[in-house]
Amino acid sequence: MALYAIGDLHLSLTADKSMEVFGPAWKDYVGRIEESLGALAAEDVLVLAGDTSWGIDLAEAEADFRFLDRFPCKKYLVKGNHDYWWTTAAKLHRFFEEKEIRTLEMLHNGCFFYGDYAVCGTRGWFLEEDAHNVKVLNREVGRLEASLRAAEGRPALCFLHYPPLYQGYECPEILSVLEKYEVPVCCYGHLHGAAIRRRLEGTRGKTDYSLISADYLEFQPKKIWD
Repeated sequence: MALYAIGDLHLSLTADKSMEVFGPAWKDYVGRIEESLGALAAEDVLVLAGDTSWGIDLAEAEADFRFLDRFPCKKYLVKGNHDYWWTTAAKLHRFFEEKEIRTLEMLHNGCFFYGDYAVCGTRGWFLEEDAHNVKVLNREVGRLEASLRAAEGRPALCFLHYPPLYQGYECPEILSVLEKYEVPVCCYGHLHGAAIRRRLEGTRGKTDYSLISADYLEFQPKKIWD
């Protein structure tokens, strides 16, 4: 049993938005995802750190969810900025029940426990992308804090879609929450292509940061914890 993570699968089995148009790094990416997820065991746990499906609603995302459900490991979904299908936990749970999709679950405003650790997460935010949308930033900070409070004092492994820091940018509001709860591990996605060069990885304060976007990982989920 091991905990893995990967972000930004950008599946589009129904939506006509193949990522292969973005260059050789994405060539046959669905096949590569299929091969790598097929190597995980049923006892493993996989965090999908946002931008999982291009579907604009649950109906359009269904084929992507069914593709993921073929692999027996448990999977937890974090929201990404392109997850337009995202809905309430109750609606998503009902949808999965109706469609008999058994291995997927939302990670949102809460956490799940993995051994002695809590696995927490939320989308995060880039305030610099929309300087007037302070409300959205504050909402994401609140969701992150709610997730970390749900850890009930356990050390937290945190998964965000947006990076809380990279070269030339940081989100102090998110970073202060990670510092407050002494989060030992924070993984993030969202960065692709040339932007990958701006990633910041390694230890800052008490937190170890790492990029887990799919093209950066060459579509191989990263093992986070045994």
